[in-house]
Amino acid sequence: MHWAFASDDWEAPASVNDLKVGGKFKTTMAAKDNSASFDFAGVYTVVQEHVLIEYDMSDSRHVKVEFHQLPEGVKVITTFDPEDENPMEMQRSGWQAISDNFKKYVETSNQ
Repeated sequence: MHWAFASDDWEAPASVNDLKVGGKFKTTMAAKDNSASFDFAGVYTVVQEHVLIEYDMSDSRHVKVEFHQLPEGVKVITTFDPEDENPMEMQRSGWQAISDNFKKYVETSNQ
């Protein structure tokens, strides 16, 4: 709920997460002005702690998140099947913004 949104005018007011193979997740993403919202949901297919997470989203798209330990920290690589409604660059930017929010949240939570 603290980082799963792509811009400052959006938020994640609700989220459930069962991070295990077969576990489900659902995050509600909503515009802060209440003009729009949607659920981002799926089922985990692979969970290898500190290495790899894969999941199938509710619309059957697949996502793979790899974690690579480096001397200066952890590199996270997210690969996703694109959807058909929005331009690819817009999707890439949204996924990157969510990853950037996650990075900021982790860094401030560990201080």
